[in-house]
Amino acid sequence: MMLIPTHHFRDIERKPEYLQPEKCVPPPHPGPVGTMWFIRDGCGIACAIVTWFLVLYAEFVVLFVMLIPSRDYVYSVINGIVFNLLAFLALASHCRAMLTDPGAVPKGNATKEFIESLQLKPGQVVYKCPKCCSIKPDRAHHCSVCKRCIRKMDHHCPWVNNCVGENNQKYFVLFTMYIALISLHALVMVGFHFLHCFEEDWTKCSSFSPPTTVILLILLCFEGLLFLIFTSVMFGTQVHSICTDETGIEQLKKEERRWAKKTKWMNMKAVFGHPFSLGWASPFATPDQGKADPYQYVV
Repeated sequence: MMLIPTHHFRDIERKPEYLQPEKCVPPPHPGPVGTMWFIRDGCGIACAIVTWFLVLYAEFVVLFVMLIPSRDYVYSVINGIVFNLLAFLALASHCRAMLTDPGAVPKGNATKEFIESLQLKPGQVVYKCPKCCSIKPDRAHHCSVCKRCIRKMDHHCPWVNNCVGENNQKYFVLFTMYIALISLHALVMVGFHFLHCFEEDWTKCSSFSPPTTVILLILLCFEGLLFLIFTSVMFGTQVHSICTDETGIEQLKKEERRWAKKTKWMNMKAVFGHPFSLGWASPFATPDQGKADPYQYVV
């Protein structure tokens, strides 16, 4: 089987006859302002539910197995506040990443009227997605799960039941960071709890029976170690992708760079907002990414 380079498809899209605007029906009327973005994918919904269940399981073990039975109230209060705060931020980041439009291109807008309204100059080229019949901005890719073209699409993540794109990459990065932090925190507390139980009577270090306590702690240890490794790797790859201003798909396809190169700090501010502030670490702060033109064309 003969492999065709990625740029070959772009060359095909450059041809005027490829657009075929007469085959595109007018786009549907936009929904009311404030309509929530949610992908109805069975696998993604199941993964999102599992994510919440695992975080709540860790919450249960940390509180009812390790902290509440502890006789060191200062230790319990401090670790309880820190763990609950990190868990809350992780779940809030998960919700924002899942329910935020990642940068979807209007569906079915590759009509003759819309193309004429763009008033393209000689030499400017537009790309049409044959799957969703949309005019694709530069660096947009089609997601087969979301069934839309997504601006600066990095990948589709089933754990957040959404694409990671231009508008929600910040929340996905925060989600991986906070999950890694609570995983590390849980592992440290499990280690201290095991040492405490070995030194004391096992029947006094937990409100559960010793066999139940051991099973719950081992499961939490396995969960924490697994997610610490997974989310740390994802966090590192996302930060690298942001600093180099190259999405995961662009790296995988080795697409030719057609956009201006910026400094790493400017790339970070483009994702997390201008200027640098504590809002970078908050899933409730919507980043101010400036008023960039949603449609960029190649000359």
